[in-house]
Amino acid sequence: MATPKLVGISGSLRGASTNTKLLYEASRLFGENEFSLLDLRFPLYSGDDEAATGVPEAVRQAAAQIAEADAVIISTVEYNKGPSGVLKNALDWISRVESAPWDNKPVAVMSAAAGRAGGERAQMILRGFMVPFRTRILQGPEIHLANSSEEFDENGQLKGEMYIKELTQLMKSLREMI
Repeated sequence: MATPKLVGISGSLRGASTNTKLLYEASRLFGENEFSLLDLRFPLYSGDDEAATGVPEAVRQAAAQIAEADAVIISTVEYNKGPSGVLKNALDWISRVESAPWDNKPVAVMSAAAGRAGGERAQMILRGFMVPFRTRILQGPEIHLANSSEEFDENGQLKGEMYIKELTQLMKSLREMI
């Protein structure tokens, strides 16, 4: 088998985002792969803008990366008990491309948040957002990284054995699904 291509989607744009760190950890624990992180700095979705100028090139490129990937890993922060607007906006835009980049794509979802639930509600809502895309979402183990700013060492690697074990298992399952 060729080296698997993984695409990461972080629901946070912050430079020091623990969701982005979690995606890089997932890629590392997956084993050999070609990993790329999508840039979600898309304009806010507007049907009027789409009608006037079409789907932005950045969105088309992101959709192409998803289509070409063997699997996708999504990590969402929790804002106001749901996924970030950045992530929802990206999903809305990507749904507007003519192809179906998500169709039958293996997807692992996870979350990292400052709170004690680790973004559990946001992750549950994200799973619902993915239904129309007809992906194959792994059901577990669920990764809800609580108090996330304290869970990475100076090299950006997870410190907690429980999280490492569960994320390793999730990535093993993702590899098997490919």
